[in-house]
Amino acid sequence: MGITRTDWSKRYTEGRGFRRLGDDEKGLIVEHAPAPEGGRALDVGCGTGEMSVYLASLGYTVDGADFAEGALEQARTEYPDAEVRWLCLDVERDDPAPLGNDLYDLVVFRLSVAFLRDRTRVLHALGRRLREGGTMLVITPLAAHTPAEKRHIALDDDEITALTCGWTSVQRIAVGDLAALVLRGPCADTVAMERSVPATGYAVAGALAVVTDEHGRVLLGWSKRGMWEAPGGKIDGAEPLDGAGVRELAEETGLHATGASVVSILTDAAQGVPRVTAVIRITGFTGTLTTAEPHKFTRWEWHDPHGLGCLGPVFTPAANALDAVWPGVIPGLPTVNAYPTAAEHPPVPGEPAEAVRLRHRMAEAVIAGDWAPSAVVQEALRTVPRHRFAPETDLKTVYDEDLAVVTRRDEHGRATSSVSAPWLQADMAEQLQLTPGAAVLEVGSGGYNAELLAHVVGPAGRVVTVDVDPYVVHRTQRLCAEAGSGRVTAVLGDGGLGAPGHIPAQGFDGVVITHNAADVAPAWREQLREGARLVVPLEMGGYTRSLTLVRRGDVLHCEHWTYCGFVRDRGAAARTAPVLPLADGEVTVRWEDGEPDDTAGLEEGLRGPRRELTTGLVVRGTFNFETLQIYAATTLPGFCRLTAREGSALVAQQDSAAMLSDGSLAYLTYRKVKDAPDPADRLTEFFIHAYGPAAEEMAERFAECVRVWDREVRESGYPPMTIHPADTPADQLPPGDVLDKPSARLVFQWPGRTPAGALSLSAAGGQRA
Repeated sequence: MGITRTDWSKRYTEGRGFRRLGDDEKGLIVEHAPAPEGGRALDVGCGTGEMSVYLASLGYTVDGADFAEGALEQARTEYPDAEVRWLCLDVERDDPAPLGNDLYDLVVFRLSVAFLRDRTRVLHALGRRLREGGTMLVITPLAAHTPAEKRHIALDDDEITALTCGWTSVQRIAVGDLAALVLRGPCADTVAMERSVPATGYAVAGALAVVTDEHGRVLLGWSKRGMWEAPGGKIDGAEPLDGAGVRELAEETGLHATGASVVSILTDAAQGVPRVTAVIRITGFTGTLTTAEPHKFTRWEWHDPHGLGCLGPVFTPAANALDAVWPGVIPGLPTVNAYPTAAEHPPVPGEPAEAVRLRHRMAEAVIAGDWAPSAVVQEALRTVPRHRFAPETDLKTVYDEDLAVVTRRDEHGRATSSVSAPWLQADMAEQLQLTPGAAVLEVGSGGYNAELLAHVVGPAGRVVTVDVDPYVVHRTQRLCAEAGSGRVTAVLGDGGLGAPGHIPAQGFDGVVITHNAADVAPAWREQLREGARLVVPLEMGGYTRSLTLVRRGDVLHCEHWTYCGFVRDRGAAARTAPVLPLADGEVTVRWEDGEPDDTAGLEEGLRGPRRELTTGLVVRGTFNFETLQIYAATTLPGFCRLTAREGSALVAQQDSAAMLSDGSLAYLTYRKVKDAPDPADRLTEFFIHAYGPAAEEMAERFAECVRVWDREVRESGYPPMTIHPADTPADQLPPGDVLDKPSARLVFQWPGRTPAGALSLSAAGGQRA
């Protein structure tokens, strides 16, 4: 072992021979991994290319990868006409960017997997590049058939078990004196396991060390008990907890800690015996990793945090220790009592080159979309390690500029906490217009967004983040301790009350809400400095827009709108919209603002004849009608939302703007009137469908709303808007359409509905996703 790239290249250039591809191996591939139409294959450790060329002959499009340039030179010479893309790549250590983004149907390791130090991580990383139903094929010598001096090229049964236990389908096939492992389903759930030997004594006290390398990967060992375990063991006499973890780390792995902190104390029971486990976070180490106690461990490997949920059997205390450091990284663990300590430790560095590359790509995409025009927000996007605040999520997903990452769900599977899409977080940070040294309140925690803001406000600034969920607050505290700036304070509380114990003398310099808000809490305005900005995703008629609001006394003036969506509020101000199921649940009406009107006769009306009326609005190509949604919600009496089951025979639109009055219902829909290969040439016409005794009148009223919007509003964008305290008398409000919330009165000055001389508010800008 310890052979370098240069050593391997020299072996190949010297012409040293290697085992040729046998007919039985070829037959194995034909039987278990035949090439599908358009199939792609990756040959890892391809050497001089014999396997790669054979796969190409079967119809695969092949990438042959090897870290020895000498091997690839020989492959190109020996197979000059081969349709193989030769890649000089160390799949264990290099950024996998050369592989591209296309998925594979087959990944092959032939006579190469034994040379990998972190076999499990590498196989799972490449497994995520398999198409659904794809195959990982490992062909390896067996230790039982290999001379002692060549033991390092082979695997024994214990090593094979460690390699395959994280896959949902494992088939082992003898190929002469070799073993072939046919693996599918690269994520078998991690299962917490206890040791088979019962615990003894009145109680067991131990310490487990959680240590990560320069790439942010965590160390686990495959034990002789047939499970993954963290370094650690029983406390020796009266030694300190952190000292026990440091000692065990050195004894088992040869690594010597240069920093260690107790982050949590866990209590549970092992076979009925009380167990206390101290979780020790190692913040630095020296030494070379070795299997120092081979009678206890087969091997040690470094694992990606986002792969910890796909390992198969893990010793229960080790799984709980990993979850104590990165809450949520392993789902479905048994209940344990956790007592996090107040001790602080410095942020622990370490990230793979792939994360750096993807973060910069994400930042450039957000910047190109004009969501981050300022240099300070751009630098925050390039610097703050987003993946460390969603450690259970793979890098490609977490750095997708358009994706939010759900980090917590309720018992019904609904998202209750997430890391929002990068473009939206950048936009909200920009809208706050923060300056160095600013104090910011964030309502709705998670860690990453708060650290973005902390980067923007700089060393003299601070961010207070509040959440109603104790788990989310704890997770935020832990992840910020791991990778944060030290300028974020996570507080448990109802965000609708702000952060009463943390308000600066003049108020916060910015307040940002990171959940859908049904109302504007008075505390958000009251705790905001005069002239500062509140950015809030506010629901209006069930449509969410992120509003940038400037405080001027008791009034909030809107200066910017962004089309968006968030998880919903779970605090005391959270609102459950009244709903009315119709036609045995086929159709549902809901009122996102206000209370239901008289619905008598609506069921009968819905089953009666339908009135269809064109609005006269015909649009070409992709059409932006986001202001129409808000216009209808704030100007139509009896506005509501209508949803229908897919394939409903009663209602043509699954989710639509609607209005209800006097037992009659009308809703907005559309139909394609001209198709074309180019979407830009397609024509769509908007219609109103109406039911009930007043169907004709309501259809005309809704159609006129659309026509006025098209004539007066469509090209002008969002209207001037102000938000006033709920007790503001009507005669003290500016002219305009009023939408009342429990704690606020919203006034919209739509063109065509507000007298020209009464337009007292400044027009607002807007962006859309």
